[in-house]
Amino acid sequence: MQLRPEQLPGHLQKAGAGGLKPIYTFHGDEALLVQEGLDALRQTAREAGYTERQVHTVSGAYFDWSGLLGAGNAMSLFGDKQLIEIRIPSGKPGKEGSQALQAYCEQHTGDDSVLTIVTLPRLDKTQTSSAWFTALDGMGVTVRCDPIERNALPAWIAQRLSQQDQRVQAGDAGEVTLQFFADRVEGNLLAAHQEIMKLSLLYPPGELSFEQVEASVLNVARYDVFKLGEAVMSGHLARVQRMLDGLQAEGVSEVLVHFAMAEDIRTLRHIKESTAQGQPLPVALRENRVWGLRERLFERVLPRLAMVDLDNLLLAAHTVDGLVKGLRHPDWPQDAWQALHKLAMQLCQTCQPPTARGR
Repeated sequence: MQLRPEQLPGHLQKAGAGGLKPIYTFHGDEALLVQEGLDALRQTAREAGYTERQVHTVSGAYFDWSGLLGAGNAMSLFGDKQLIEIRIPSGKPGKEGSQALQAYCEQHTGDDSVLTIVTLPRLDKTQTSSAWFTALDGMGVTVRCDPIERNALPAWIAQRLSQQDQRVQAGDAGEVTLQFFADRVEGNLLAAHQEIMKLSLLYPPGELSFEQVEASVLNVARYDVFKLGEAVMSGHLARVQRMLDGLQAEGVSEVLVHFAMAEDIRTLRHIKESTAQGQPLPVALRENRVWGLRERLFERVLPRLAMVDLDNLLLAAHTVDGLVKGLRHPDWPQDAWQALHKLAMQLCQTCQPPTARGR
């Protein structure tokens, strides 16, 4: 059974009376959502009598998997139900670990005296299709904790505010407040959670004005260079500008920022060329390892891009490659970050719908 993080509380509320699943697997990079899910599950487990807890962290190639299998079979010292946590920070148990996890699932089939929690980082498709992960998933509940995307962040903030009986103003004024809040905390969900809790301490339940939020919420945004391409292809000029400023302030290498943008341009051009030669778009996207949100963005912007647009962008990217390495060009800013801004704006405007390009 696969659940989203927001579905877990409802599941646990029902399971508290009807019985928990034998194994719960959490995987993903969003630390706040993982921690909240684990806390809720541990609380429910304690209330259900799983009071004896063991933690096994798989570190390195010499982890004693036989010890884990033995721990799961051992009787509790005090006759209590056992909670066993298996942490695999690398997400790769290896051949021996794969076999051990499958054996572990088999030995605990139908056993309600042991509750197991497995925590993993973000996994790729190969890992989630593996025999060991399939065995874990088949024995219980899997919760995938992905970062909250920027377009979903305002709604997430509003939902979290409602949990503490607070809300923003109705209509456009409230949308402006939520967008401002999201801009301040983008890419840093744990800090966003802390800022939301701070509002509950500063102001009583009820409606929050823009001025109250503006005065309270710190600028704690953290930007991922590889998320920059998503903002660029979405045509969000102001967000792209803000992300570049943030990346520069955080000390991210200009070379890395250029690589991320140039790679998107090269991939767009390659897919455009492949489809022009008759290859179906889904096949071209898959061959170029484009999936998820990027896949939807590519599908949206590729029909707007002519080959000449992509050739010009590729030439611009080549020029900026020289600029970030210390070369000069008469038609471009000599400062590497200013050149990156110019390249990002060109790509962003090219990806916008025709009706938005003149704004």
